[in-house]
Amino acid sequence: MTINEKRQRFIAHVNKNEDGTWTTPHFLTEHSIGTSKLAEAFADRFSSGKWAKAAGLIHDAGKGRKEWQEYLKQKSGFGYDEEAHLEGKAGKMPHAIYGAKAAEELFGKGTGRVVAYCVAGHHCGLQDWSGAEGKGKSNLKFQLEQIKDFSSIADFISKELIAAKPELLPWKFSDGLDFSFWIRMLYSCLVDADFLDTESYMDKNKALSRGGYLSLTQLLDRYNDFVRQMDKTSEDNNINKIRRNIRAKCIQMSHRPQGVFSLSVPTGGGKTLSSLAFALEHAVKHNLDRIIYVIPYTSIIEQNADVFRAALGEEQVVEHHSSLDDDESTPKSRLAAENWDAPLIVTTSVQFFESLFAAKPSKCRKLHNIANSVVILDEAQLVPVDYLSPILETMKLLVEHYHVTFLISTATQPAFRQRIVDGKVFKGMEDIKEIMGEDVKSLYNSLKRVEVELPENIHNIASWDKIAEELKQHEQVLCIVSDRISCRELHSLMPEGTYHLSALMCGQHRSEIIKEIKYKLKKREPVRVISTQLVEAGVDMDFPVVYRALAGLDSIAQAAGRCNREGKLKGYGKVVVFNAPKKPPIGILRKAAETTQSIIAAGNQDPLDFDLYEKYFSELYWKANSLDKDNIIPLLSKERYEGSIYFRTAAERFRIIDESIQKTIIVRYGESEKLIDLLKTNGSERHLLRKLQRYTVNVYNQDFNKMLSRGSIEEIQTNVFALVSDIEYSKQIGLLVDETLYNPEQLII
Repeated sequence: MTINEKRQRFIAHVNKNEDGTWTTPHFLTEHSIGTSKLAEAFADRFSSGKWAKAAGLIHDAGKGRKEWQEYLKQKSGFGYDEEAHLEGKAGKMPHAIYGAKAAEELFGKGTGRVVAYCVAGHHCGLQDWSGAEGKGKSNLKFQLEQIKDFSSIADFISKELIAAKPELLPWKFSDGLDFSFWIRMLYSCLVDADFLDTESYMDKNKALSRGGYLSLTQLLDRYNDFVRQMDKTSEDNNINKIRRNIRAKCIQMSHRPQGVFSLSVPTGGGKTLSSLAFALEHAVKHNLDRIIYVIPYTSIIEQNADVFRAALGEEQVVEHHSSLDDDESTPKSRLAAENWDAPLIVTTSVQFFESLFAAKPSKCRKLHNIANSVVILDEAQLVPVDYLSPILETMKLLVEHYHVTFLISTATQPAFRQRIVDGKVFKGMEDIKEIMGEDVKSLYNSLKRVEVELPENIHNIASWDKIAEELKQHEQVLCIVSDRISCRELHSLMPEGTYHLSALMCGQHRSEIIKEIKYKLKKREPVRVISTQLVEAGVDMDFPVVYRALAGLDSIAQAAGRCNREGKLKGYGKVVVFNAPKKPPIGILRKAAETTQSIIAAGNQDPLDFDLYEKYFSELYWKANSLDKDNIIPLLSKERYEGSIYFRTAAERFRIIDESIQKTIIVRYGESEKLIDLLKTNGSERHLLRKLQRYTVNVYNQDFNKMLSRGSIEEIQTNVFALVSDIEYSKQIGLLVDETLYNPEQLII
């Protein structure tokens, strides 16, 4: 056997059968070429196939060293002669950094560094360039400097590598996030290709389970059949006529070129089905691969996913969010959630936006499948203001270079358009096409179903006792306040049987209560509800009267969407805005309320006036301390010829939900009692943890520590905490943290 033939026999992976025999090894050349072909196909969608192919060829070249081959045999036992290796078992032996070093040396500093980022991080995640922003010695610069001899690792595929060197950049990069985001997309292609090619060797049955979904053309046919049947059986009233007109306008506009669209429709106008009509028609028209529906809250996901399943079929909707129980998904849909390789993905804003700035392989793996798609941002007014600049810049890049169409869908359109305010440029989106065109104002007028009652003096504060007395006068009423403390204080003043909804109730508990509330509303039974803002966006409740503590205009409009939603009252529904005794939490929620207060004080008496939203959001964004509070853009915008980018630090900082200031507790409610016992017995089994996510509540660290010190919670597995008993979980109001709950003002020094 020649030296070259021996090199061809280098092994990438081995796999032992259940009977103890070994399958034929997954040879390194076979794996490298298989990965490169997949990665190239993925990246071809954004004109970068050659770059991903090069990364695929070299990503495991570090396994082509004799030392690594011995390590594989010793660790796995495949072909290992223990008597010849008396020094004992080898520790963990890296291989990715050798391929990264080879990329820099073979391709040169410019091309090589792009490939090196992808290759070095294909297991451990994208790294910071240096320790200037990162921590310790885990940065790419330091690791590359440690590799002195890499000559033996790439010669067996040197011809393929040299021939695969990409010569041209896919486009002229702009300043900002353009270059670093491109590297992250290449990285996504490599990681997914590596996973899939390895899976095809290690677990053929799993590989064969992927895919098999209907095409978008077939889904469009199903949707049209569903809508035709729905229109036949729906009541022929004014609201349903308006909804049909909105849907028709969406279909008409779907044939326009790709770009950024907005769908400004009041709550109750049928945005869910209309936006799906636009997305399906647009995707088929432009030969796109998938639709990604991004929703802020899991409570809305469950509701909207049910609508999609009714229209398209149970098996055609892939949900990807933390509250999804394994029993509620299929093995095929769980596989599709790994890399979003399905025609219709429904996910959360947290999952979508944090993935765009992620560094870990598992989070980045799906990114390349955002290319060539329609992305619907539902309730877009809830895009986090603290990260608005990097989010909007990344959205622009997806449109410009990755063939993505965005549909910004909401009743209260945020001011995302680029503008100049006080001489400063707000770098928003350009050329946003409003689907409803010039009909927006008249549409809002035609769908008016409520009248808003404001305090005579917007600065006067109403007591909780006064609000409670007013609420008692109504048999069906919803009152929305801005924080959990206020929710409990007001609820304690209400008659027995009044419902309470807040994030101190686990997801399963909230879902059951919302179901009860909807049933009573439908049956026209008495029902009073005190809730935090979790019911505002997308939860289909229909009350004749809604009270809302002073908040942002968008929150008031969303609250109004829970009033006379179906227009079945003889007159208008009643929405009462009041100035609560307790201000909203410090930060963007308080600034939103203050902005609304100033707009109303200036003489604007209808907070639902569509013309006010542009003014409101412009002022709100300008009042924000920063639209990039953790300096994400500077971290990812280093001088690209040096390639000094800080992927890992940016990923750690970009947290829509700051997990560092809160802890998760599994509560004892319903089925969780049994599941907690199983977890204690069986250990941290994935399916049990997934089920228990429906029974968790997040609390701030100081409250967690208080409960831990008094023995209310216990660590049932490593870093998994649960209530000791059900005494501290109320079936009316949820987790009983303390009479005095966390107050953000305590952090102000």
